[in-house]
Amino acid sequence: MIDDWWYRFDGDGYFNAQRFHLYLVDVATGSHKKIYDKDTLGFFEFDFSPDSRQIVLNVNHDRKALIKPEQTQLVRLNLSTGKATIIPNLPEGPKASPKWSPDGKRIAYAGRAGEGDIYSVENLELWVCDPIKGKPKSITAKSDYCLLAVSLSDTADVAFGPTFQWRPDSRRILVKLGWHGQVHIASIKPSGGPIDFLTKGRIDYDMGNISADSKHIALTSSTTTSLSETMVGTLSNDSIETWQITNFNGPLFKQRTLSRPSTAWVKTNENSKVHVWTMLPPNFSPRKKYPAVLQIHGGPHAQYGEGFFHEFQTLASAGYIVFFSNPRGSKGYGRDHTAHLKWKWGINDWPDFQAVIEHMKNHPNVDTKRMGVMGGSYGGFSTNWIISHCRDFAGAITDRCVSNLVSLGGNSDWIEKPDGYFPGNFWDRPEQRWDCSPIKYFKNVKTPTLIIHSEGDLRCNIEQADQVFTALKLLNVPTRLVRYPQTTSHGMSRGGPPDMRIHRLHQILDWWNRYLQ
Repeated sequence: MIDDWWYRFDGDGYFNAQRFHLYLVDVATGSHKKIYDKDTLGFFEFDFSPDSRQIVLNVNHDRKALIKPEQTQLVRLNLSTGKATIIPNLPEGPKASPKWSPDGKRIAYAGRAGEGDIYSVENLELWVCDPIKGKPKSITAKSDYCLLAVSLSDTADVAFGPTFQWRPDSRRILVKLGWHGQVHIASIKPSGGPIDFLTKGRIDYDMGNISADSKHIALTSSTTTSLSETMVGTLSNDSIETWQITNFNGPLFKQRTLSRPSTAWVKTNENSKVHVWTMLPPNFSPRKKYPAVLQIHGGPHAQYGEGFFHEFQTLASAGYIVFFSNPRGSKGYGRDHTAHLKWKWGINDWPDFQAVIEHMKNHPNVDTKRMGVMGGSYGGFSTNWIISHCRDFAGAITDRCVSNLVSLGGNSDWIEKPDGYFPGNFWDRPEQRWDCSPIKYFKNVKTPTLIIHSEGDLRCNIEQADQVFTALKLLNVPTRLVRYPQTTSHGMSRGGPPDMRIHRLHQILDWWNRYLQ
């Protein structure tokens, strides 16, 4: 019996009327008490003040909080009295990850002014405010960086959230920023000014905590040929000098030959550029022709990059040239690059994919009669779009896909309000959603297609896959539907049970062996 539209979430399952509340726990005895339960969604984040007397929370009290993230507020909670005080004068807009400065004088948070969630085509900015008076200021507004430029991988769960922290002297804030496929640690003054990148190179960094003396920082780092390992960095004003302190995966990699991708920029017929990576088989011979696979990322507002991707290495080692790219709609290339896709899924990024496909066909070692296309989530959407708009591929794999934006509007865990991301709605003004739905164009599909989906996927409901399967069967297109059980979710390929992830990889290799070899 469901009364509230916020009753399920992909990965968490069905929680119905239950919400997360905030408790204060005595770590010595385990005694605890509830100190805050007023947030509508229970989606809040919090941070202690330096003197431990207060907690700052980002909360939303609106009864329609799910479609009104702009009503999020920052609240100071007094632990001795229980009184909650809204920090005044902050602009309407989403607010995430509030963090108190070590000197207690300021609070930093990620947000933007205006409507929309933190996941948006707009840049997520770093703000600083006064805990008492507000006086908010976006200290990254003059840049084109986004705190939500997430780099995708299948060796870590995807966390669509900002990462930043104060240095212990409160003079700088360190921020994790994705840019052009790389993920680095940058530094900015709380008053604003230039953003200084402290790390560099073809690396994907993640940030741990900073030592009390502000001299060292804990990090993890990953590259296209190395899984994440723990590092320590020596902090200075303009750099982080790092050294590795774990080598958990070293013995494994001594037994494996890996492929390091090359990068290029490809021009589209609209005079824009697409960043493309090419991964050759480890035993590559320039005298041979190889089958090739185009991988397309999800999101769509995320990025492929320089982190380790096990699936790509698996395909390369099986003898495929692997291509992956960041077409318009991806994060990490500025606001306009991302916003180009709003309202126009499939339509506005199609020229970018056409350019990447031509780049594949022009590669001297690609057998153009043995090319495949695959992707998950929005990558599954794009795979569906591509096979309904061209005949360049001998096979396709669509994973946890979107096929029909009209039906998706009513059965995804993340509800979009009318005239929000897409104009109209999904019941009596569905025209834009239908025009952007790959299933509308499926009469054109001839490409043999493997469909992979989880019955527990609450983000892209499995009925999206059912529509693809039924349509292809009626169209006499060779197809197979692989359904994983209710216990798996949208992120099964990167966070699901190992045996099912291995099974999935074998299904992929089997399909490509059938249609590309």
